[in-house]
Amino acid sequence: MRKNYIVKLVNYMKNVYQIDRGLNKLSDRRVNPTYSTGQVILPVFFGFLLRIKSFNELNFMIKNHEFSKLFPRGTKLPQIDAIRDTLKVLDLEGLKQVNLNIVKTAVEKKVFDNGTIDGYTVAAIDAFY
Repeated sequence: MRKNYIVKLVNYMKNVYQIDRGLNKLSDRRVNPTYSTGQVILPVFFGFLLRIKSFNELNFMIKNHEFSKLFPRGTKLPQIDAIRDTLKVLDLEGLKQVNLNIVKTAVEKKVFDNGTIDGYTVAAIDAFY
């Protein structure tokens, strides 16, 4: 049952926030990469959604095909070494832009009750970027 909720959450993120488009636009400084930057970042994103505490736990979930229903059939996910190497050279400006687009969409959709996220006002978040 837990996986069904994850699939619904990921579909919601794709449809409302276009998270997959933003992540596919990210770039890094790797030469001749086996996986695209978006393919490498998505398991990390799922790890954040599931509150995974370590890369070892994320690696265990990848090896046990925990995310298989979230990707098209036949998609091979990168191992934790490729994820770690990509995160070292990731373009942070692109990641900030993805975060900014998510916050702007959330504000437009009136997701917040008081205009706050964990006690921080949305205006403060806009000023941060």
